[in-house]
Amino acid sequence: MECPDREYYPFLAVVFLTVAALVIFWPLVDMAIIGGSLAVVLMPVHNRLSRLTRPAVSAAAITLCLFAAFAIVAYGTLLILRANTGLVSQIFATIGSWLANPSTRPGAFGFTLSKDTLEVWLAKGNALFVNYWTTLADNLLIITFKGIVLFLSFFFLLLKGTAIKERVFRHLPGPVKGYCDQLVPVTVDTLYVIYIVQFAIAALTFFIAIPVFYLLGYGNILFYSFLAAFCELIPILGSSAAFLIVGAYALALGDLRGLLIMIILGYVVVSAMPEIYIRPVLVGRRVKINPVIMFVGLIGGLLTLGLAGFVLGPLIIVLVMKGYRMWTDERKDPQEGGAGGEAGE
Repeated sequence: MECPDREYYPFLAVVFLTVAALVIFWPLVDMAIIGGSLAVVLMPVHNRLSRLTRPAVSAAAITLCLFAAFAIVAYGTLLILRANTGLVSQIFATIGSWLANPSTRPGAFGFTLSKDTLEVWLAKGNALFVNYWTTLADNLLIITFKGIVLFLSFFFLLLKGTAIKERVFRHLPGPVKGYCDQLVPVTVDTLYVIYIVQFAIAALTFFIAIPVFYLLGYGNILFYSFLAAFCELIPILGSSAAFLIVGAYALALGDLRGLLIMIILGYVVVSAMPEIYIRPVLVGRRVKINPVIMFVGLIGGLLTLGLAGFVLGPLIIVLVMKGYRMWTDERKDPQEGGAGGEAGE
């Protein structure tokens, strides 16, 4: 077995230390990854603005705009939840009463989950949608710290990202640098399409959920549709969370028609179809990856890596496939050249 050239040793050491740091600081790495990926997406805006002002001012202005966008979305969501506090509390109270009833048997409706599991899910839903102020207060320190990591990562990589890339690439071994030069555009394209598709599907979810909740007949159509779109916007939730909550509410009311609407039209059509078909196709088409493989990357990333997997899952799949194509093309070219030379002789 041949040992790698000595020029690779520093590079391999940096890779090892980077992986070790990711493992050790993983609870905070997700925010750094999200911040860094957003910096890559908004780098063209920074480059244009830097022509008119200093780079530090440009990076600070874009960071403040991003913070304002997050704050507006968060404040608007809290206002909508506050305006519908009575409805949300009624939904969770009805589900809780249904679960607390000794005669309730979820298995009778085909559910394989126990009451204990359903009660845990109910408690999490209560914490997120009903007692959100208490949840925010209890987790204020960690939320603040993660927010600082997110925006500092975004600002620093927006300001120094290009310089860091050029400095690192300058010291890479020749063959590694060649691979990385080809992978950078693919990485940028993948990140662009991930975020664009995420917002597009959230907007699509809102509009196609409206007729579903109209058929449900519970009123508050716009709020239910907003709830589905909001859950879809948060990768670790997905719109399925909203349809499961409303479906459980219909079940607790004894409304089997409403339950079937939530399962067939809500969960399958509005929630599952965009995740299974639309998202993988849109992302895969831009980066030329089979939708099935992209679906595995999207779902697998979220299940194994949490919020960071929303970015890393599809990105890793794309980079692995691109790296494989580069490797096979590299092996193919010399063979074609040799065959051509023999033919000429």
